[in-house]
Amino acid sequence: MSFLKELFATEQPVIGLIHMRALPGDPFYENEGMDYVISRARADLISLQEGGVDGVLFTNEFSMPYEKEVSPVTLAAMGMVIGALKKEIHVPFGAEAIFDGDASIALCAAVEADFTRCMFTGVWAGDLGLVDRDIAKTLRLKKAYGLNNLKLFYFVTSEGDACVGGRTTEDMTKSLLFNCRPDALVVGGTAAGAVPGMELLERVGALAQDTPVVCGTGCRLENVQEILSCCQGAFVGSTFKKDGKFENPVELSRVKSFMDAVKAWRGE
Repeated sequence: MSFLKELFATEQPVIGLIHMRALPGDPFYENEGMDYVISRARADLISLQEGGVDGVLFTNEFSMPYEKEVSPVTLAAMGMVIGALKKEIHVPFGAEAIFDGDASIALCAAVEADFTRCMFTGVWAGDLGLVDRDIAKTLRLKKAYGLNNLKLFYFVTSEGDACVGGRTTEDMTKSLLFNCRPDALVVGGTAAGAVPGMELLERVGALAQDTPVVCGTGCRLENVQEILSCCQGAFVGSTFKKDGKFENPVELSRVKSFMDAVKAWRGE
């Protein structure tokens, strides 16, 4: 039994994403104020929980373009949203400050999250220039904050960015497992909503052995059972939203249909 069963009550959890709207300081902040941001997150949380997801992950998904080092105002705003909703959260929850592993750890300490997901390792080249992560510092912060029970889901791929140095996903997986002892690995596609190839999921899974591998993007109603046949869960965002569009709110009926298929696969 992996930690997934203990935390989520299933060995193949579906974790619904709560994409916070743009926050103060973000270029596309909509100026409706934080009450609006909180109300949108609350509506998504209610739909996800009533639809039957196994956990939720709060992310600053609309803080585009993302920062290499997340600003204090963003972390404060994220903490405000989660704090406002915390009594309404009835499933295990996580928090992620994209793309900043150190900020994600700090946020989790403040809101007492159960897990986080981030691109914790490597040097990546893309629209943001070079994103250089320092996993040694990140893990020391986790230790210093006393977060012994916080579970870390490590991306081994990056949406749309290239790994500097040309290492393969398999090479990164092997070194990450040896150096960092991740709780779980996340394999994503080339962009939000893009499914990774089944062959890639299987190759990472073969290397991971007892470490759970979770699909990070592109999991939809029509492919969820195929994805769960070769990995131990999925993070799901856009497919839960009205018309399956990234910018729309989560729709309860879509969550229920998806989770019905998942539960049938899991024999529940």
